[in-house]
Amino acid sequence: MLRSVILALVLTAGVHTADAQTASGSLLIDLTGLQPQGAVMVQLFNSEAGYQSGEGVSARRVEITGDTARVDFANLAPGQYAFRMFHDVNGDGRMNTNPFGIPIEPFAFSNNARGSFGPARWADAAFTVNAGANVQQIRFGGSN
Repeated sequence: MLRSVILALVLTAGVHTADAQTASGSLLIDLTGLQPQGAVMVQLFNSEAGYQSGEGVSARRVEITGDTARVDFANLAPGQYAFRMFHDVNGDGRMNTNPFGIPIEPFAFSNNARGSFGPARWADAAFTVNAGANVQQIRFGGSN
């Protein structure tokens, strides 16, 4: 009898440990201030190295038909993430720039971080994804 109780406790403890290790998070990004045309292109990163090199862990393209939109990433391992995005207003699939290389289409970073003569720094854009639901609210309002 005692042996059965101990075995049941050990098996139960193993199940809880496995559940904790496999818990995942989701990220919902609410966008406002959009022009109702084109698409928003979002790239998600889970490391500073990936953020610097442009090698994301996931990406989304969301058609824009109103002044708000949602982007959803599911099954994320808990940890540090950042994203960058731009509103491809003319739908050509790339961020358009002026002759000096300055973006002419709206763009944004996680945490509504802002760059100075370039993209926002990882330290400013990084946020923690915990198990369960996580939300970021991003406001577009012209170019940053």
